[in-house]
Amino acid sequence: METKLANPAPLGFLGLGLATVLLNIPNAGIFPLGTLLLVMGVFGGGIAQVIAGLMEFKKGDTFGTTAFTSFGLFWLSLVATWLVPGLSSPAGGKTPGAALGWYFALWGLVTFFMWFGTFGKSRVLQLVFLSLTLWFALSAAREWTGSALVGTIAGWEGIVCGLSAMYLAMAEVLNEGKGRPVLPIGESRM
Repeated sequence: METKLANPAPLGFLGLGLATVLLNIPNAGIFPLGTLLLVMGVFGGGIAQVIAGLMEFKKGDTFGTTAFTSFGLFWLSLVATWLVPGLSSPAGGKTPGAALGWYFALWGLVTFFMWFGTFGKSRVLQLVFLSLTLWFALSAAREWTGSALVGTIAGWEGIVCGLSAMYLAMAEVLNEGKGRPVLPIGESRM
């Protein structure tokens, strides 16, 4: 008897998408950063993605394991910079811009290389990784320059990135559940 494993990717993409949108709504200037983001960053962005990564490991998917586990740890470490005493806090303390800029830049570099791993996969997946790379670059630039305009642009771009990840999550759930394309994701022809 063969055991069929569920697809963990929608869980990972939903966690990434929700946390990314919630982080970037304040960046875009819509409402201030608060506890809601911290909770979603730990549970949706962090723990849910780490779980999805471990499930991808069980399936033998190196890309999925690396992507979800890494980005889950990104979220946990980002929230930790806000909560660990002496680092920064959404309520006022701040990690020096140069340090946080390098943090975002290095994550952007990792994401850029992961984007190459999306070639031959769906167009929406490629969009998620490309837009996430751009968000990291804009976030690094905001930290290095202190520019409110760059921060606002990063916020709106991050919302697009998060929404694309949420769309991919729902498309994978619905398409698999119905056994046919319900929401298009630009399947690869490879």
